[in-house]
Amino acid sequence: MSSLRFRVVEEAFKKKAVYVERPEERPSDYFAKYVFNREKMLRYLPRDTYNSLVDAIDNGKPLNREIADTVAAGMKQWAIEMGVTHYTHWFHPLTDGTAEKHDAFVEHDGKGGMVEEFSGKLLIQQEGDASSFPNGGIRNTFEARGYSAWDPSSPAFIVGDTLCIPTIFISYTGESLDYKAPLLKSIDAVGKAALDVCHYFDPNVKKVIPYLGWEQEYFLVDEGLYAARPDLLLTGRTLMGHESSKNQQLEDHYFGAIPTRVTGFMQELEIEALKLGIPVKTRHNEVAPNQFELAPIYEECNLANDHNQVIMELMRRVARRHGFRVLLHEKPFKGVNGSGKHNNWSLGTNMGVPLMAPAKTPQGNLQFVTFLVNVMMAVYKHNALLKASISSATNAHRLGANEAPPAIISIFLGSQMSKVLDDLENSSEDAIISFGDKMGVKLNISQIPELLMDNTDRNRTSPFAFTGNRFEFRAVGSSANCASAMIALNSAVAFQLKQFKLSVDEKIASGQEKEKAIVSVIREYIKESKPIRFDGNGYSEEWKEEACKRGLDCETSIPLIFDAYMRPSSVEMFSSVGVMNAVELAARNEVKWETYTKKIQIEARVMGDLALNHILPVATRYQSLLLDTVCKIKTVFSEDEAAKISAKDIDIIRKISYHSSEIQEKVKAMVDARKLANKIENEREKAIAYHDMVAPKIDEIRYHIDKLELMVDNQMWPLPKYRELLFVR
Repeated sequence: MSSLRFRVVEEAFKKKAVYVERPEERPSDYFAKYVFNREKMLRYLPRDTYNSLVDAIDNGKPLNREIADTVAAGMKQWAIEMGVTHYTHWFHPLTDGTAEKHDAFVEHDGKGGMVEEFSGKLLIQQEGDASSFPNGGIRNTFEARGYSAWDPSSPAFIVGDTLCIPTIFISYTGESLDYKAPLLKSIDAVGKAALDVCHYFDPNVKKVIPYLGWEQEYFLVDEGLYAARPDLLLTGRTLMGHESSKNQQLEDHYFGAIPTRVTGFMQELEIEALKLGIPVKTRHNEVAPNQFELAPIYEECNLANDHNQVIMELMRRVARRHGFRVLLHEKPFKGVNGSGKHNNWSLGTNMGVPLMAPAKTPQGNLQFVTFLVNVMMAVYKHNALLKASISSATNAHRLGANEAPPAIISIFLGSQMSKVLDDLENSSEDAIISFGDKMGVKLNISQIPELLMDNTDRNRTSPFAFTGNRFEFRAVGSSANCASAMIALNSAVAFQLKQFKLSVDEKIASGQEKEKAIVSVIREYIKESKPIRFDGNGYSEEWKEEACKRGLDCETSIPLIFDAYMRPSSVEMFSSVGVMNAVELAARNEVKWETYTKKIQIEARVMGDLALNHILPVATRYQSLLLDTVCKIKTVFSEDEAAKISAKDIDIIRKISYHSSEIQEKVKAMVDARKLANKIENEREKAIAYHDMVAPKIDEIRYHIDKLELMVDNQMWPLPKYRELLFVR
């Protein structure tokens, strides 16, 4: 075992699980230990300051700077008692990651010493270099100023020795340069629009809140094997690699016993997450080998999104302590399931009433159907935009492959819900909407009690499925910021609810009774939105043809999918609900196109390097060994005997020559295509060129490299293979 590959594989086999000793306290005792939550606020802030801060969090009331100074003083006292020395404004730039600049709690005391200081000014606002973050041309190097501003609705937290303060990030000219600012605006917009509709049914409702429950899928690979794969290191996915003889075809990994090393990782991750106030609840093996999932209890949308950003970084840190690297790429391995981030979304009132669940009364069910149908209309009208919100260079590899949803947005309702809507569509305006109790199923096994079945089944091929009391947006990618999808969904639903209220109010003004007016508009919406409803197999070719006939967006080119953000209907929708204006939308699209181009560009460069400097030299070396063997055979055996004995080797030599030649030619063609694309100045056109001309050549080169992997001597192959990467030792 002389090669690097064999050494790292051998080391991977030797690794043992790192056992994590759980704290003696119960999780409820150390939950949110490192979070400046309401319990800490009450302890460290004066009562009037606490009340003002809670009022700002719950009701959006503005905070004055005097209160900010008091909050900063209490926050600093708590943080210093926890051993904190630095603070940072923590925000979500347009990179799908987070950003932070750490400053110490120190200032001169004027006497040659120093004091710990943290003022309300430093808490509320800081200045950063906006031109160094993706900004779509809003900020240039010579006009770089940007501001981060405190978001009091998401509590500050401690990581290591640093107090992290969640903030928005905007430019000097006021445009948002992050995910949080428009997310907060979309939350406010859908809350207000939903509240107006709720008042048709209950005037006492004070607030409507969007909730999010994300499910985070990920892969783990041994750190040594990861380091020996430059493609994983630099792009997050394997650009080459023949499928393992065994992968997920036996379906034995899903919900199977969690490997011991992975359990140690999960235990530490859960402990650290709970201390940060992230209510992680579920962990399990996913379908593909080395693929796993964790999910928390649902939370308010903004906080849930912050927690997902925290957990992704936390996973990376904890994984390394256990000899792993965590892969959040949507498709790190060809031929097995990719990783998504299912966004379970719903609306609820301040009175604890879920708006996406059937009720016990006719009025409650009318309210439920009102919101259900309006969500359907929003998704129908903006299906192209919702697809654009989850599209990326990385998610493109996952969509439509190995149980991931297809690149066509449709809604799955299930047979019972579909029947209710169909009956309502064909009923009179005096119809009473009701839902039966959960259906009981008795099994012919004495010790098994009666099972209660939900009012809807599950459809793994649906990108947007109703699951009983929420919608599951399953098309979101594993590495994405949840906010991108939530901004689009919240905004579209807010816009639609406003349209609904206008229509109902017009009917009421014309003399129609309120309930009849509501049912009348709902029936119109059920008919209009029928094309978005699909309960069948999203993978079938028939569905693709049918979806096009229905007028749904079937575009598969990621750069062209992004155009949906700049459609007049999208610009009008975002602007009218106050989430983003045309300038911000255009800037974000510039970022999306530029990011797409750069990711394909990096993959192409890595592929060219690996092909020419790793794969071809090994293939040539093995070919030379075979040629040497053939020549020696000819010196020992007769011509006829030598021809028979060396026929197989000669065939392999020819195949290696063919595939090597193809690789060289296609790498050159890829480089030439990249050079041509790089000359294009328009970001959209450049991204299209990379999609059409460069990306396909990466797959073409891969085909020939994967063929060589099956021919070249196993001990000579330079990169860890799938059978080594995909199974935790």
